[in-house]
Amino acid sequence: MERSLWARSLVWCAALLLGAAACTSRGGSGPRATERPVTGTQLVIATGLDVTGKYGIRKRLVDAWNALQEKQGSPWRARAVLLPGSADLQRSQLLAALQSGSAAYDVVNLDVTWVPEFAAAGLVGELPAEYADDGDVLPGVAATARWKGKVYAAPYNSDVGLLYYRRDYLVPGAGIDEEKIKALSRRGTPWDELAGLMDTADAWARAEKSDRKGNYRNAWTSQLAAYEGLTVNAVEAFASAGVRLTDDGGVYRATPGELAKGVAEFRRRTESAHTLDGAFESDEAGTLKDFAEGRTAFLRHWPYAYRTLHAALGEERLGVVPLPGTAVLGGQDLAVAAGPAMPGARVEKARELVRFLTGPASERCLLDAGFAATRRSAYTDPGVVCDDRRAAPAAGAPSEGGERDMPRDADHRPRYARTTLLPALESAALRPRTPLYGAFTQAFTGVLSRLHSSAAARREADGEVAEELDAALRGVLPGG
Repeated sequence: MERSLWARSLVWCAALLLGAAACTSRGGSGPRATERPVTGTQLVIATGLDVTGKYGIRKRLVDAWNALQEKQGSPWRARAVLLPGSADLQRSQLLAALQSGSAAYDVVNLDVTWVPEFAAAGLVGELPAEYADDGDVLPGVAATARWKGKVYAAPYNSDVGLLYYRRDYLVPGAGIDEEKIKALSRRGTPWDELAGLMDTADAWARAEKSDRKGNYRNAWTSQLAAYEGLTVNAVEAFASAGVRLTDDGGVYRATPGELAKGVAEFRRRTESAHTLDGAFESDEAGTLKDFAEGRTAFLRHWPYAYRTLHAALGEERLGVVPLPGTAVLGGQDLAVAAGPAMPGARVEKARELVRFLTGPASERCLLDAGFAATRRSAYTDPGVVCDDRRAAPAAGAPSEGGERDMPRDADHRPRYARTTLLPALESAALRPRTPLYGAFTQAFTGVLSRLHSSAAARREADGEVAEELDAALRGVLPGG
């Protein structure tokens, strides 16, 4: 009983980190962004909370750069300030600060969907092409750093939707062996194949009367509340149906007929009897908790969840494969603020800092800590290691590793990284690239969320919903 309570507390606490209402909120990993940053020879990085903990890998990377500067006799140092609140609130704070010049940020950590907006507004400076296009950064990930053919950021950590599953709910009682699960990881696998496994899991779990299955409700869950989680799930459904919403320049290109295919795929995934009822009000933390506590057998979530779930469930009960169909990329990129009075020497030093934080060794450290690295070498090159003061988390505090740390391969990478995470990143799609992403996601979720909250909307035909969606997107995107 004590172990079970510990596991549930760990899952819940770690999940909350993503939303910055974190278990580490009393300690944090740096000064709050409301403090006036120090200028002079101190570079300031504006960033969200590090989900790897109080002395997480991002802080260790900054410390390693500072140690290198000291060793070289350089007066420059860097520090991170934390942007509080949700991702939307952080974006608003950054926009206001950079537009007004009220905060002396040198480097900003941007969600990949924000890069076009900040670049188009002139709030971040152009970088040399090799910051994203050096042959090592994964091509899809590199695309998140570009806008209008120019590079404005360096990919820092990526993200992609993955499919987690409960081995104890599937094998062997449900008649589903590991080969059937692994088959889902093949590129181009349709959602139908997963739906068939869900049917089997549902039938078995509901027929099982033991206390061990008392929590079970439905076969799968995902983040379907009316926020960015819904946008991600819907874009994955639309992309799986072959629907592209905008071109590379953010111009709206879809037709009502194409949208109807996307609506049908989204409905097929979310309106089925397989979907956990609570999913329609759930975010990352809620779905993680439901899965860990046994209410569902399958979960769509991000890579950072793997460490947390493994700590709670262990390898004997937890599995993960690439998401069937098309998953979308998430993640964050580092950009240099475009302050009009920023001296050239300061700009160059900020670029040097970005280069260090996103270099091969740093990316390997991020991968070892549980992030999705942006560089292929982090997954495949045995010569790329987490060196100097960029200590791997397994060597850190018990809360960042411990006895139930992620399974590792011979090179101490997370064992699933090369076989599961890398292929998922390589085949993932981008969300719409537009400076108007905020308006897009509000219009997109505004129409689709009604399918789960309005009885009248649920009765509408796919074509009718598509017409409404087309009108909403034409109202906020160019080309509409």
